[in-house]
Amino acid sequence: MTHTFSKTTGISVVVANMIGTGVFTSLGFQLLGIQSPFVLMMLWLVGGLTALCGALTYAELGANLPRSGGEYNFLTRLYHPCAGFISGWVSATVGFAAPVALAAMTFGAYLSAVFPDLSRTWSATMLVIALTLTHCLSHRASSNVQQVFTALKLLLILMFCTVVAVWGDNPQGLIFAPQAGDEKLLFSGAFAVALIYVNYAYTGWNAATYVTGELDNPQRNLPIVLAAGTAVVLLLYLLLNYTFLSAAPISSLEGKLEIGVIVAEQSLGSTAGKAMGAVLALLLISTVSAMTMAGPRVLQMIGQDFKVFAKLSECNRQGLPFNAIIFQGLLAIFFIVSATFESVLIFSSFVLGINTLFSVLGVFVLRYKNLSLAGAYRTFAYPFAPLIYLSVTLWTLAYVLVSKPIEGWIGLGIIALGGLIYWFSANKTEQDSGR
Repeated sequence: MTHTFSKTTGISVVVANMIGTGVFTSLGFQLLGIQSPFVLMMLWLVGGLTALCGALTYAELGANLPRSGGEYNFLTRLYHPCAGFISGWVSATVGFAAPVALAAMTFGAYLSAVFPDLSRTWSATMLVIALTLTHCLSHRASSNVQQVFTALKLLLILMFCTVVAVWGDNPQGLIFAPQAGDEKLLFSGAFAVALIYVNYAYTGWNAATYVTGELDNPQRNLPIVLAAGTAVVLLLYLLLNYTFLSAAPISSLEGKLEIGVIVAEQSLGSTAGKAMGAVLALLLISTVSAMTMAGPRVLQMIGQDFKVFAKLSECNRQGLPFNAIIFQGLLAIFFIVSATFESVLIFSSFVLGINTLFSVLGVFVLRYKNLSLAGAYRTFAYPFAPLIYLSVTLWTLAYVLVSKPIEGWIGLGIIALGGLIYWFSANKTEQDSGR
């Protein structure tokens, strides 16, 4: 019997991966350098359109290179197994385990705002354990959990925006039309640095490519899944940030993480602030679940290709890579108990930016090498879509190295370590094959 994920599950994986900690925490950091409502909204529009350009490009890569594993699969086949391995290493360590930890840590923080006696670390750890076990059960259980919590996430976001708009007190009289001087801000260093946080919030638009091999009719459905999921999130992010800026004074949001709670308290009262904490906790369950579903597929592909990691490719009777799922869960728990939120966010954004940069560049390699399949999807607005993504991503990566050099060099160190591990595992695999 063939076990597959439906198109609906694929879209829910994309949406749930994207809507996590970023949109509810990053506005406070952006306000430290930008005060213009128009420019702030442009941040989210530019970030969303960039992500959409990336998603349209990934759709061609996934349709023509139909195997689970995301960037690991793409870079292995387009460049070299070493590039693929480093990408898989990045996805396995930074790409999924770190964001799982960040989302779970935020879940624990918001839950403790409602129930002060609960330990943040304990709540975060229990969430990762529960979802890790759930995704080891079956495709049906995995799909059902993902679809239910993603639907709940969308419903709660729309409900929050509606409640604040209809019943909120003291709306802010902000002007969202362009003002004098805004054009300079759009091309400033402050805009580029703020875009780092926005890009992190949009991270996850590529999530469906990690389960391509288990997606029903991927050549037809993958482009729909990636484009539809990214477009839905873009609209939700614009609505959320319009609500945040309209409902609370900018001075109360500057430099703060708990944006949703502050907005709820400012517009609806302190009781509503606690209720918002509970709502955000529920939203983050979907995020942790989606990354627990997608990430282990990269480890599974690495296990299939490198004998030293063969255990990671083993599947249970339901066809699920249970060893890889458990490994990622344990790694996420390690981050929860040992890492700091801010540093992980910055260096993971930098490393993931490099990962997707080379993948999007790969669409040109794909066509140059004539690897396209007959009748497979081709990128809409090629070559402009990939070129837009590459330009914006290069711009933000350069500013990370300039403005956050420590996090940037940590990211480069992780990439270099992946290269060393590849060299060891490739030699080991070659030696074992020669016996």
